[in-house]
Amino acid sequence: MDWQFLGETFVSLVSAIPLTLQLAATSIALGAALALAIALCRLSGIMVLEWFARTYVFIFRGTPLLVQIFLIYYGLGQFPEVRHSILWPFLREPYWCAVLALTMNTAAYASEIIRGGLLSVPFGQVEAARACGMPRFMQFRRIIMPLAIRQALPAYSNEMISMVKATSLASIITLMEVTGVAARIISETYRAIEVFIVAGAIYLAINFLLTRLVYLVEYWLSPHLRQPVPHFPATATSVLEGDAR
Repeated sequence: MDWQFLGETFVSLVSAIPLTLQLAATSIALGAALALAIALCRLSGIMVLEWFARTYVFIFRGTPLLVQIFLIYYGLGQFPEVRHSILWPFLREPYWCAVLALTMNTAAYASEIIRGGLLSVPFGQVEAARACGMPRFMQFRRIIMPLAIRQALPAYSNEMISMVKATSLASIITLMEVTGVAARIISETYRAIEVFIVAGAIYLAINFLLTRLVYLVEYWLSPHLRQPVPHFPATATSVLEGDAR
């Protein structure tokens, strides 16, 4: 094992970490907002919205992400309506095509996670909020959504980890994130094992930090599960000392 080469590879790959994190963070944030809207459509009881959400989830969960990236990056530019629209300055850029594909893909998976979290909220708490005279939006903001997030967060953390790893597919459309830089180094040195070991270690470190962050958020959202601070009763000696004072 050439440690000098591993160190040089690590330095080269570290420079690509900001792009990887930017792709993952943007896709997760936009995907969470879209997933919430899709989940609400599934639970709306309106037939048109429900079937739209079902079709969306079926398509994006049933097709590979790689195919979706190819269709967005190479396929949309073939339509004159797209090339002459106000969206073309974004859709001709590989970065925004990757963000769009990752966002739409993660929204399909995350919508089912969020829907499960919303369905897990005890009806008694919602009924109690109604009895207190809370408007429906306040019920959703203060009762339903916090409980749903707490229930869905462990499963949603898996989806976030998957998105961090899925950013590696952006290298196929010329984005030089961690995997893209790794592929370039391999094409120059023909040393795939060392390069992919370093790349895998970087992804492992990113996901480790992400899991710790999710754990802290989960701990913050679950005060009822924390261990209570032990309370030691005053001993007879301390009582006597207090009386003496």
